[in-house]
Amino acid sequence: MKILLIIADGLGDRPLKEFEGKTSLEAARKPNLNTLAIEGMVGLIDPIQPGIIPGSDTSHLNYLGYDPFKYYTGRGPFEAMGTGLTLKGGDVAFRANFATVDSNGVVKDRRAGRIREGTSDLAKHLNMKIEDVDVLFKEGTEHRAALVLRGEGITTDVSDNDPHAEDLKPRDIVPTSERGAKTARILNEFYRRSLAILRDEPVNKKRRAEGLNEANAILYRGGGQVPNLPNFNQKYNLTGGYIAGVALVSGICRLVGLKDFTPPGVTGSTDTNVKKKFSAAVSAMNEVDFVLVNLKGTDIAGHDGNGIAKKEFIEKIDEAMGDTIMKIRDDTVICFTGDHSTPASAKEHTSDPVPILIRYPGCRRDGVGVFDEIKAVDGYLRLRGADLMNVLLSSANRAEKYGA
Repeated sequence: MKILLIIADGLGDRPLKEFEGKTSLEAARKPNLNTLAIEGMVGLIDPIQPGIIPGSDTSHLNYLGYDPFKYYTGRGPFEAMGTGLTLKGGDVAFRANFATVDSNGVVKDRRAGRIREGTSDLAKHLNMKIEDVDVLFKEGTEHRAALVLRGEGITTDVSDNDPHAEDLKPRDIVPTSERGAKTARILNEFYRRSLAILRDEPVNKKRRAEGLNEANAILYRGGGQVPNLPNFNQKYNLTGGYIAGVALVSGICRLVGLKDFTPPGVTGSTDTNVKKKFSAAVSAMNEVDFVLVNLKGTDIAGHDGNGIAKKEFIEKIDEAMGDTIMKIRDDTVICFTGDHSTPASAKEHTSDPVPILIRYPGCRRDGVGVFDEIKAVDGYLRLRGADLMNVLLSSANRAEKYGA
């Protein structure tokens, strides 16, 4: 059978007052997810290990069968690959944000109002050479971008400039070892030059006139060198593809060799066209054996502390499934889960395990008829992220026997 893995980013949550002690997933109207739960198996999954707070990068790697403790070097390379940049061995890539700073250099918005238009015009002026190092900069989705340094003596042994909060100044980049001195110097100079460039850009002049937050600074973090990941298709003896509206997930999928089936116009926000993503996934399965679909909106709402928006996005997912995913459930292994928990009450990732359901023709049923974090405790499944591909391959009758 074919395998469809749907990852609702940041799906897991904690009880909220606005839902009288229920989570967003509990409170959501989700008849299609509940039907899949009735027809299949549910449970909980620890994306990395119990008690470990996952990043989206490390959890996606683990779900695809790549041990993050072995392969993870930082988020930057995945963000860079996801924007379309071609990386070379020795390149150091950083995850970047367009941000808003005031006249005193204090960060007022780490996401520049979640800017959506004009970032390509801004980014093309941020490619430069500093000393003997090529600085490559490429916009991603919304406020996200990637920063790549290419040259001799460049390392990841530096701090970040992102203060991770508003009303603070960006941090000075400092080396964390003697090897990082040159890289720190290049990054600090890039920040200084980028402020001058972005201030006078027409995009920001227009936003200034319209009273919008300017994208007048660059915050960067998560530097890493490009890891050498075994090819997914060879590793599992199948063909794979993906659909994702964010550069991070796209970059991971590209690095492991999955084919991009992402339709034009979809985003990583709550307003994305979920049905269009699902339709593209169903079409892709005519060509490949495995498709991963990432839906970022649940994570966005969680980070914003907006449990109502998270509930509404879950309902949007469920509604879109009715016209697409539910029609292929009789010849496909369908797995629906999250890559981590982003409770609206915490506004950040937590180590809470994530609900998971797996449904395929003839599978065992565990009698749990509702899909949420609480009912999942009564389900059949209890997994760690590293187990997921093995379970999906076995469910699809694609696994090889271990032993005689």
